[in-house]
Parts: sequence; structure tokens; C-alpha cells
Amino acid sequence: MKPLVLVACLLMGLSAHAADLVKDVRARLVDAPLVRGKFEQKKTVAGFKKPLVSKGDFLLARDQGVLWNTRTPFASTLTLTRKSLSAEQGAGGAAYHLDSTKEPALAAMNELLFALLAGDVATLQQRFKVEGALVGPTGWKLELTPTDAGLARVFKHIRMEGDGYVRQVHLEETRGDSSVILFDALAQTPPPDATEAGRLGK
Repeated sequence: MKPLVLVACLLMGLSAHAADLVKDVRARLVDAPLVRGKFEQKKTVAGFKKPLVSKGDFLLARDQGVLWNTRTPFASTLTLTRKSLSAEQGAGGAAYHLDSTKEPALAAMNELLFALLAGDVATLQQRFKVEGALVGPTGWKLELTPTDAGLARVFKHIRMEGDGYVRQVHLEETRGDSSVILFDALAQTPPPDATEAGRLGK
């Protein structure tokens, strides 16, 4: 077999494997329009020995947005929709609002965060090379390497683990920082209350 033909066959084989992996992982994930739960984030900053630990809760409403509420060590809220990102530091603290329709980079990050929290492997595959494996009867692990130039400037790799839900996300940044986010107490109820619906409607 000629070398070029051999390379083409190998690439086709790798592509087929990735497609099968994505299909298998999607089959193990719960198709939930709403997920809420708790998180713990450990961020390791280059030059510091101890990681920065924050804890809180979140709500993912697939058709509306993400509410990310940090409770400790400092209270803050993040509201992410398909069109915007809003943040506020504590009661009466600093706040800002960004329109993703005017910020292409923000739109890409919004899409990434939605996909990571929802385990939307098909969307992630559009911007990352996806590798990984199934684990046991219900689990899976993925490693994502950016193919998108903008995301490649921010992330070296992203690793994900889960079962019916995403349970852990490990972000490795190009500047040397890294974050591990653990998700717990995941549930599909209750629906957004009046305050949450108001934030998502912004």
C-alpha cells in the first residue's frame, strides 16, 4: 500500500473511532433539559503553592442559560445565556454585563461552558479533538485538545469524567494555571424559581 493511502486509511480509522466514542458517551449521558447541583472548584495558580478553593451551586437550563452561584469564600453570581454574560460580586458589589453578540470570543466561551456543563460532546467535537474511553458499565473519560485557534490560546487540554452526568472537569490553561471542578448532588428538579427565572430572562 502506498504511504499516502496508508495515512488516509489511518486517519479515517481514527475519525471513525472518535465518532463511535462520541456516540457512546452521548448514549450514557442523561438527556436532561435542566440540571442543578453543587460544585467545588480548586484553582491552582502558577507561583502559588495552595489552590484557591471555592464552593457553591449551579443551575443549567439548557434552553435558557446557566446560573453559577459561588457561596464561599466570597459570594458572587454569574449568569450565562446564549447572548450574554453577567456577573456580580456579593450584595451591592461590582457588577458587569457583556453582550456575546458583539464579542465573538465571549460567544465561543459561552458555547464552551454550556457544552462542558451539559456534556454536549457533539458541540465540543466541533472545537476540540476528542479522545477518551468508556469506563465500566456507566462511566466515561474524555480528553479534549483545542483545534479552535482562539480556544487554543487559552487552554492546553480539558479533561472530563462522568456517567449519566458530568462529574468532573479539569481545565489546563496555556499560562500554567489549572482548575478542577467537581459536581455533586445533581438533580433535574426543582424548576427555576422566580428569582432564577428573572436572572435567566435578562
